[in-house]
Amino acid sequence: MTDTLLTTLRAAAEAAMTVLPAGENLTVGEAASDAAVAGTPGAAVYAQLNGDVNGGLAVLVAQELVDALAASPFGQLDLASAIAPAIDAAAGVLGATAAPGRELPVQEALSMLAGTGQPTFLPLAADGAPHATIALSVVVPAPAEPAKQASAPTRPAVSGLDLLHGVEMEVTVELGRTRMTVRDLLSLRPGSVVELDRVAGSPADVLVNGRLIARGEVVVVDENFGIRITEIVTAERDAEAA
Repeated sequence: MTDTLLTTLRAAAEAAMTVLPAGENLTVGEAASDAAVAGTPGAAVYAQLNGDVNGGLAVLVAQELVDALAASPFGQLDLASAIAPAIDAAAGVLGATAAPGRELPVQEALSMLAGTGQPTFLPLAADGAPHATIALSVVVPAPAEPAKQASAPTRPAVSGLDLLHGVEMEVTVELGRTRMTVRDLLSLRPGSVVELDRVAGSPADVLVNGRLIARGEVVVVDENFGIRITEIVTAERDAEAA
């Protein structure tokens, strides 16, 4: 491997590091050709790379992050979605486009990497402890100028829920629900009115990952609908209401 390619791969790992969910400052370790540098990862997300650079990219993450996503107060979060910004950041430095990442068993992800060439492993550590590893197996058509290295992020040392602060989530506002027979559903036409289980003026529900977190009033903001939060729903309040 040329020094130029190694520099580019390291820059890709540093770009991924800046958006990878983490509660502490991360640093990129020395590149290695042996997966042992990754320690014992809890899971892997693999994505195919296409464009100026072809090959594969895998992010091997520690069990700590897997557990944090599973124990989210909004329900279990998808690992591939949480890692997607890191994969896209690394692909951008390489001049490639990443296919949607897939969560795979660690050994299967490593096998797919090996199928495209000799993988390079760049460990990301927090205070010396393995947090994740960026694994790349790429084919570069011709030598390129070294990519500008991204500066290491400066983040305070935190833990627990703070690991998830950078994870994007879909928020849904629900006006109401109803139940209909198949016959009624098939009879729907433009202009049909479906009555919901809410009284006019009742607050709408705000859901994250299918879980109720708040209620509010529907408003209009610059010709778009919005919602003004009037109540934050905690697990205790929800249980009392039930």
